[in-house]
Amino acid sequence: MLGYFLVGLAILMLAPALLDIYFSNPDWIAFALSSLFVGLLGLLLAVSTANYKLEHLTIRQAFLLTTASWIVMPVCGALPFLSLGIGFENAFFESVSGFTTTGSTVLIGLDGMPPGLLFWRSLTQWIGGVGIIVMAILLMPLLRIGGMQLFRTESSDRGEKIVARATDLTRLIGGVYIMLTLTCAILYVFSGMSLFDAVNHAMTTLSSGGFSTHDASFAYFESTAAEWVAVVFMLASGLPFVVLIKSLTKNPKALLQDPQARAFIFVIIILSSMTALYLGIENKFTFGRAVVEALFVVISIITTTGYGLGDYTAWGPPMMGFFLMLTFIGGCTGSTSGGIKIFRFIVFFGTVRAYMNKMIRPDQVVPVRYGDTKITPELAFSVLAFLVVYMATVGLITVILGGLGLDLVTAMSAATTAVSNVGPGLGDVVGPIGNFADIPNSAKIVLSAAMLLGRLELFTVLVLFNPQFWR
Repeated sequence: MLGYFLVGLAILMLAPALLDIYFSNPDWIAFALSSLFVGLLGLLLAVSTANYKLEHLTIRQAFLLTTASWIVMPVCGALPFLSLGIGFENAFFESVSGFTTTGSTVLIGLDGMPPGLLFWRSLTQWIGGVGIIVMAILLMPLLRIGGMQLFRTESSDRGEKIVARATDLTRLIGGVYIMLTLTCAILYVFSGMSLFDAVNHAMTTLSSGGFSTHDASFAYFESTAAEWVAVVFMLASGLPFVVLIKSLTKNPKALLQDPQARAFIFVIIILSSMTALYLGIENKFTFGRAVVEALFVVISIITTTGYGLGDYTAWGPPMMGFFLMLTFIGGCTGSTSGGIKIFRFIVFFGTVRAYMNKMIRPDQVVPVRYGDTKITPELAFSVLAFLVVYMATVGLITVILGGLGLDLVTAMSAATTAVSNVGPGLGDVVGPIGNFADIPNSAKIVLSAAMLLGRLELFTVLVLFNPQFWR
C-alpha cells in the first residue's frame, strides 16, 4: 500500500515539473529526478509484495499504515525542496508542514521563487487536506481515538448512512473537494488574483493549509473581495465534509441540524464579534474594516488555515492571549482543520456539566448527549484522555524547545501551533509576519514531529511505543 501511495506521489510530482517547463524554468529537472526516484521506490515496494494478499486491515496494521504513510510521504515530498540548497532539516520541515496542512514555513523570498516549487507547496497541502478528511471519516472511528468512534459511517441505522460503501463515500468526498477548490479559484480570479495565485490559494484555502505564493501572504493582494472569498471557503474547510455532502445531495438543512456545525458557526460569530468590537474601540478601525479583519483572522486561526493579513499581534497584548487560545480550538471532525476539534469541546463541557450536577444531587442521573446520541462513559473517557495527552504534549514540546534555546513565547506558541497544525505562532520569530527559518535545525525536527503527532491525533503514533502493541 505504501508502494502505491509513492507511485501516486511520483505522478503528482510531474505537475510542477510541467509547470516549470511551461515557464522555461530549469527547476523542472529537480521534480523529474524526484519523481523518477520516488516512482521507482514505490514500484519496488509494490512489486516485491505483490504475492501477499490482504483481505482487510487489522487494527494494528491500520495504526502502522497510517503512521508510516504520514512519515514516508513527507520524506519523499521533501526531495524537490533540496534543489534550493536549504538542507534536509529545512526541506523536511517544509514538506511536513505541507502534508499536515500546518502552513509554517522556512522559505524566504517566495515572490521570486520558481513557479513549480510554489505549486508543489500548495499541492502538498491540497493532498494532505483530502487525506485528512478520508482518514478522519473512515479510519479514525475504527481506531477509536479521542472519541472518534462517535463518527462511524457504518451505522446500524441504515437511514443515517449516506452511501453503502466506503469507496463511494471517498469518491463523493473527492468530488466535493475538487468542486469547492475550483469554485474558490474562479472567485479568487474574479476578485483580482492572477490565475496562478488563484489556483494556489484555492488549494491552500480548502485544505486549511495557509501556504501562500507571497511572503506577505494575503496582505499582498490588498483586496477586500479576495478576503471575503477566503472567509467563505475557510469556513467551508472547517465544516464536516460528510455533512456538507448531505446538505448538497439529500438534506439542505443538514448543516443547521448537525450539533458540531452549529457550535462551530456559533463560536465563530461570538469570537469574531468580540474581536471586531475590540478593533473598533481600541484600534479605531472603521466598522467595515473591523468586521472583515476580525472574521478573516478568527476563522483563519480556528480553522487552522493560518493565512497572514498583517501583524495581528500588534493589536495589543489582550489579543495575543486571545489568539493563543484560538489555536487550540480547531474546526469540525471530518474537515481539513486541525486542533482539538469542536465535538470534543461539546463532549467535554457536557461531561463537566453532568459532573457538577451530580455534585449537587448525587442520586441524579444526568446523561451527556451529543445531539441525539447518548455519550457512553467509554467515549467520554476517550475524549478526556485525548485532551489530557494533547495539553501534556504541548507542554513537553514547549520545554524541549526552551531547552534548545527558544524564548518562552516563541517556544510555547510554536509548540501549540505545531500540534494544532495552525501555522503562525506569536512573537517576532514565528509570529504572523515571522518565519521559522531562524530557529535551530534541532528545533525544526522537534516541530516536524509535533506536526505529525497533531495531525495523526496523537494516539495513532503513541500507541506504537506501547510494548503491548507488538506482542
